[in-house]
Amino acid sequence: MLRPTVNPDSLTVVFGISGLEFIVLVVLTFFVIGPERMPEYARQAKEFIKTVRRMAFDAKDDFKDALGDTGLDDINWRQYDPRQYDPRVIVREAFAEDDAERAREAKEREEKNKPVASNITRLPRGAYAPFDTEAT
Repeated sequence: MLRPTVNPDSLTVVFGISGLEFIVLVVLTFFVIGPERMPEYARQAKEFIKTVRRMAFDAKDDFKDALGDTGLDDINWRQYDPRQYDPRVIVREAFAEDDAERAREAKEREEKNKPVASNITRLPRGAYAPFDTEAT
């Protein structure tokens, strides 16, 4: 499927139709429908737009009624933001959690293996540790 190219000199492209193409379509439609039937089609288009708007507002009201007292303002919309599911961010956070977990475990091991200060006595220089030989 070919995509339309956007010419900076032309009007903006909407639905693949530039502004100039849209104007040509409107003029062709006017000539095909004719000036005598144009007011009737304009009324029908107006009624169609009113019906669609009414349906949209009714759906919005039904949605608000279904939510109850919580309302739309109480919803945390940030948790539904798809940008938070960027794989790079997820991997970075996982590595940060792993690093923090490893640091915590290393600190716990260090604390566990640390000798109790009350059991340590410093011997004078040249002295040997006393061993209890009678216990064997």
